[in-house]
Amino acid sequence: MYEPRTYRHWVKDKGLISFNVAVKETDLYIRASSNLHRKAYKLVLKYRRMLEEYIKRNPAFLTSLEPLTVGEDAPRIVQEMAGSTSRVGVGPMASVAGAIAEFVGNELLAFSPEIIIENGGDIFLKSLRNRMIGIYAGKSPLTGRIGLEISGEETPLGICTSSGTVGHSLSYGKADAVIVLSPSTILADAAATAIGNLIVQPSDIPNGIELAKGIDGLRGVIIIKDDRMGLWGEVKLSQISESGHGNLNKME
Repeated sequence: MYEPRTYRHWVKDKGLISFNVAVKETDLYIRASSNLHRKAYKLVLKYRRMLEEYIKRNPAFLTSLEPLTVGEDAPRIVQEMAGSTSRVGVGPMASVAGAIAEFVGNELLAFSPEIIIENGGDIFLKSLRNRMIGIYAGKSPLTGRIGLEISGEETPLGICTSSGTVGHSLSYGKADAVIVLSPSTILADAAATAIGNLIVQPSDIPNGIELAKGIDGLRGVIIIKDDRMGLWGEVKLSQISESGHGNLNKME
Protein backbone atom coordinates (compact mmCIF):
# COMPACT_ATOMS: atom_id res chain seq x y z
CA MET A 1 0.00 0.00 0.00
CA TYR A 2 1.29 3.47 -0.89
CA GLU A 3 1.45 5.95 1.95
CA PRO A 4 1.39 9.63 0.86
CA ARG A 5 4.56 11.36 2.02
CA THR A 6 2.90 14.60 3.08
CA TYR A 7 5.83 15.55 5.33
CA ARG A 8 7.77 16.53 2.21
CA HIS A 9 5.69 19.69 1.94
CA TRP A 10 7.14 20.85 5.27
CA VAL A 11 10.78 20.60 4.23
CA LYS A 12 12.50 23.97 4.06
CA ASP A 13 15.75 24.62 2.27
CA LYS A 14 17.46 27.67 0.83
CA GLY A 15 19.54 27.48 -2.31
CA LEU A 16 18.73 23.96 -3.48
CA ILE A 17 16.32 22.74 -6.15
CA SER A 18 13.80 20.07 -5.11
CA PHE A 19 12.32 17.36 -7.33
CA ASN A 20 10.81 13.90 -7.10
CA VAL A 21 11.75 10.72 -8.93
CA ALA A 22 9.29 7.83 -8.73
CA VAL A 23 9.67 4.43 -10.38
CA LYS A 24 7.36 1.68 -9.12
CA GLU A 25 7.98 1.31 -5.35
CA THR A 26 10.92 3.72 -5.42
CA ASP A 27 9.95 7.29 -4.56
CA LEU A 28 12.85 9.67 -4.06
CA TYR A 29 12.70 13.27 -2.90
CA ILE A 30 15.92 14.92 -4.07
CA ARG A 31 17.52 18.29 -3.54
CA ALA A 32 20.51 19.46 -5.56
CA SER A 33 22.11 22.63 -6.90
CA SER A 34 20.18 22.21 -10.17
CA ASN A 35 17.31 20.12 -11.50
CA LEU A 36 18.91 16.73 -12.12
CA HIS A 37 15.63 14.90 -12.60
CA ARG A 38 16.58 13.30 -15.91
CA LYS A 39 19.91 12.01 -14.62
CA ALA A 40 18.37 10.81 -11.36
CA TYR A 41 15.55 9.04 -13.18
CA LYS A 42 18.03 7.16 -15.38
CA LEU A 43 20.05 6.16 -12.32
CA VAL A 44 16.97 4.86 -10.51
CA LEU A 45 16.09 2.78 -13.57
CA LYS A 46 19.67 1.50 -13.75
CA TYR A 47 19.84 0.31 -10.16
CA ARG A 48 16.28 -1.02 -10.05
CA ARG A 49 17.03 -3.03 -13.20
CA MET A 50 20.13 -4.52 -11.56
CA LEU A 51 18.13 -5.55 -8.51
CA GLU A 52 15.14 -6.86 -10.47
CA GLU A 53 17.32 -8.96 -12.79
CA TYR A 54 19.26 -10.39 -9.86
CA ILE A 55 16.04 -11.23 -8.01
CA LYS A 56 14.68 -13.04 -11.07
CA ARG A 57 17.70 -15.35 -10.89
CA ASN A 58 17.77 -15.45 -7.08
CA PRO A 59 14.20 -15.03 -5.71
CA ALA A 60 15.31 -15.59 -2.11
CA PHE A 61 17.07 -12.21 -2.19
CA LEU A 62 13.64 -10.58 -2.22
CA THR A 63 11.92 -12.68 0.43
CA SER A 64 14.57 -13.83 2.90
CA LEU A 65 14.38 -12.39 6.42
CA GLU A 66 17.81 -13.85 7.16
CA PRO A 67 21.21 -12.80 5.77
CA LEU A 68 22.21 -14.26 2.40
CA THR A 69 25.56 -14.83 0.74
CA VAL A 70 25.89 -13.62 -2.85
CA GLY A 71 28.50 -14.45 -5.46
CA GLU A 72 31.30 -12.22 -6.70
CA ASP A 73 29.45 -11.94 -10.01
CA ALA A 74 26.52 -10.14 -8.33
CA PRO A 75 26.12 -6.39 -9.05
CA ARG A 76 27.91 -4.16 -6.57
CA ILE A 77 24.65 -2.83 -5.13
CA VAL A 78 23.57 -6.42 -4.41
CA GLN A 79 26.94 -7.24 -2.83
CA GLU A 80 26.82 -4.19 -0.57
CA MET A 81 23.24 -4.88 0.49
CA ALA A 82 24.08 -8.49 1.31
CA GLY A 83 27.27 -7.53 3.13
CA SER A 84 25.66 -4.83 5.28
CA THR A 85 22.62 -6.88 6.25
CA SER A 86 24.78 -9.91 7.06
CA ARG A 87 26.65 -7.80 9.61
CA VAL A 88 23.45 -7.09 11.55
CA GLY A 89 21.48 -10.29 10.98
CA VAL A 90 18.58 -9.21 8.78
CA GLY A 91 17.44 -10.02 5.25
CA PRO A 92 19.07 -8.19 2.31
CA MET A 93 16.01 -6.17 1.29
CA ALA A 94 16.04 -4.45 4.70
CA SER A 95 18.65 -2.15 3.16
CA VAL A 96 17.10 -1.51 -0.26
CA ALA A 97 15.89 2.06 0.40
CA GLY A 98 19.26 3.13 1.76
CA ALA A 99 21.08 1.36 -1.07
CA ILE A 100 19.19 3.12 -3.85
CA ALA A 101 19.53 6.48 -2.08
CA GLU A 102 23.29 6.02 -1.67
CA PHE A 103 24.07 4.67 -5.14
CA VAL A 104 21.99 7.34 -6.88
CA GLY A 105 23.35 10.05 -4.57
CA ASN A 106 27.00 9.17 -5.12
CA GLU A 107 26.61 9.37 -8.90
CA LEU A 108 24.71 12.68 -8.73
CA LEU A 109 27.60 14.23 -6.78
CA ALA A 110 29.42 14.51 -10.12
CA PHE A 111 26.84 17.16 -11.10
CA SER A 112 26.08 18.90 -7.79
CA PRO A 113 28.31 19.61 -4.75
CA GLU A 114 25.32 19.05 -2.46
CA ILE A 115 22.89 16.16 -2.71
CA ILE A 116 20.08 15.25 -0.32
CA ILE A 117 18.03 12.17 -1.13
CA GLU A 118 15.15 11.03 1.07
CA ASN A 119 13.70 7.60 0.38
CA GLY A 120 10.92 6.63 2.77
CA GLY A 121 12.60 8.14 5.81
CA ASP A 122 16.10 7.05 4.81
CA ILE A 123 18.46 9.86 3.86
CA PHE A 124 21.69 10.14 1.88
CA LEU A 125 23.15 13.53 2.75
CA LYS A 126 26.10 15.42 1.27
CA SER A 127 26.05 19.02 2.41
CA LEU A 128 28.41 22.00 2.40
CA ARG A 129 26.79 23.51 5.48
CA ASN A 130 25.08 22.49 8.69
CA ARG A 131 21.64 20.90 8.55
CA MET A 132 18.86 20.31 11.06
CA ILE A 133 16.76 17.16 10.65
CA GLY A 134 13.49 17.13 12.57
CA ILE A 135 12.57 13.78 14.06
CA TYR A 136 9.16 12.20 13.45
CA ALA A 137 8.31 9.40 15.88
CA GLY A 138 4.62 8.76 15.29
CA LYS A 139 2.43 9.32 18.35
CA SER A 140 5.39 9.75 20.69
CA PRO A 141 5.23 13.12 22.51
CA LEU A 142 8.81 13.67 21.29
CA THR A 143 7.65 14.01 17.66
CA GLY A 144 8.53 17.39 16.23
CA ARG A 145 10.15 18.59 19.45
CA ILE A 146 13.76 17.63 18.74
CA GLY A 147 16.06 17.94 15.78
CA LEU A 148 19.28 16.21 14.79
CA GLU A 149 22.12 18.61 14.01
CA ILE A 150 24.49 17.52 11.23
CA SER A 151 27.57 19.50 10.22
CA GLY A 152 28.70 19.60 6.60
CA GLU A 153 32.05 18.10 7.59
CA GLU A 154 30.29 14.91 8.73
CA THR A 155 28.90 14.23 5.27
CA PRO A 156 28.45 12.17 3.13
CA LEU A 157 26.29 10.54 5.77
CA GLY A 158 23.44 8.08 5.90
CA ILE A 159 20.60 8.88 8.33
CA CYS A 160 18.06 6.07 8.34
CA THR A 161 14.88 5.50 10.32
CA SER A 162 12.99 2.34 11.22
CA SER A 163 9.65 2.30 13.00
CA GLY A 164 7.31 -0.40 14.24
CA THR A 165 4.43 2.06 14.63
CA VAL A 166 4.73 4.27 11.52
CA GLY A 167 4.55 3.17 7.88
CA HIS A 168 4.36 -0.27 6.29
CA SER A 169 7.93 -1.57 6.52
CA LEU A 170 8.33 -4.88 8.31
CA SER A 171 9.52 -4.62 11.90
CA TYR A 172 9.26 -7.14 14.70
CA GLY A 173 9.49 -4.33 17.24
CA LYS A 174 7.26 -1.47 18.32
CA ALA A 175 9.74 1.41 18.39
CA ASP A 176 8.31 4.77 17.41
CA ALA A 177 11.63 5.59 15.78
CA VAL A 178 15.12 4.14 15.55
CA ILE A 179 17.44 6.57 13.77
CA VAL A 180 20.92 5.38 12.80
CA LEU A 181 23.83 7.46 11.51
CA SER A 182 26.61 5.93 9.41
CA PRO A 183 28.88 6.93 6.53
CA SER A 184 27.18 4.01 4.75
CA THR A 185 23.49 4.68 4.12
CA ILE A 186 23.13 0.98 3.34
CA LEU A 187 24.50 -0.07 6.72
CA ALA A 188 22.45 2.61 8.50
CA ASP A 189 19.27 1.26 6.90
CA ALA A 190 20.07 -2.34 7.81
CA ALA A 191 21.10 -1.46 11.36
CA ALA A 192 17.96 0.62 11.95
CA THR A 193 15.87 -2.44 11.09
CA ALA A 194 17.92 -4.77 13.29
CA ILE A 195 17.83 -2.42 16.28
CA GLY A 196 14.16 -1.64 15.78
CA ASN A 197 13.34 -5.35 15.93
CA LEU A 198 14.47 -5.39 19.57
CA ILE A 199 12.33 -2.50 20.83
CA VAL A 200 8.90 -3.58 22.06
CA GLN A 201 8.67 -1.40 25.18
CA PRO A 202 10.71 1.48 26.64
CA SER A 203 12.70 -0.89 28.86
CA ASP A 204 14.16 -2.46 25.69
CA ILE A 205 15.98 0.74 24.72
CA PRO A 206 19.24 -0.25 26.51
CA ASN A 207 19.30 -3.53 24.54
CA GLY A 208 19.05 -1.55 21.32
CA ILE A 209 21.89 0.73 22.40
CA GLU A 210 24.10 -2.28 23.18
CA LEU A 211 23.44 -3.75 19.75
CA ALA A 212 24.33 -0.43 18.11
CA LYS A 213 27.61 -0.28 20.04
CA GLY A 214 28.59 -3.65 18.63
CA ILE A 215 28.06 -2.72 14.96
CA ASP A 216 31.29 -1.43 13.49
CA GLY A 217 30.74 1.53 11.19
CA LEU A 218 27.92 3.30 13.01
CA ARG A 219 28.30 6.92 14.11
CA GLY A 220 25.33 7.04 16.45
CA VAL A 221 21.77 6.00 17.19
CA ILE A 222 18.58 7.51 18.61
CA ILE A 223 15.86 5.18 19.91
CA ILE A 224 12.39 6.51 20.78
CA LYS A 225 9.58 4.53 22.37
CA ASP A 226 6.63 6.44 23.81
CA ASP A 227 8.05 9.27 25.93
CA ARG A 228 11.46 7.62 26.42
CA MET A 229 14.59 8.17 24.36
CA GLY A 230 18.03 6.58 24.29
CA LEU A 231 21.14 8.00 22.60
CA TRP A 232 24.56 6.67 21.74
CA GLY A 233 27.50 7.93 19.71
CA GLU A 234 28.05 11.16 17.80
CA VAL A 235 24.53 12.53 18.16
CA LYS A 236 23.76 16.20 18.67
CA LEU A 237 20.15 17.16 19.35
CA SER A 238 18.42 20.50 19.78
CA GLN A 239 14.87 21.69 20.34
CA ILE A 240 12.73 22.61 17.37
CA SER A 241 10.43 25.61 17.48
CA GLU A 242 6.68 25.12 17.60
CA SER A 243 6.46 25.71 13.85
CA GLY A 244 8.61 22.64 13.27
CA HIS A 245 6.09 20.16 14.67
CA GLY A 246 5.21 17.26 12.42
CA ASN A 247 8.29 17.43 10.19
CA LEU A 248 9.94 14.11 9.44
CA ASN A 249 13.07 15.50 7.84
CA LYS A 250 13.06 19.27 8.20
CA MET A 251 16.33 20.53 6.80
CA GLU A 252 17.27 24.16 7.19
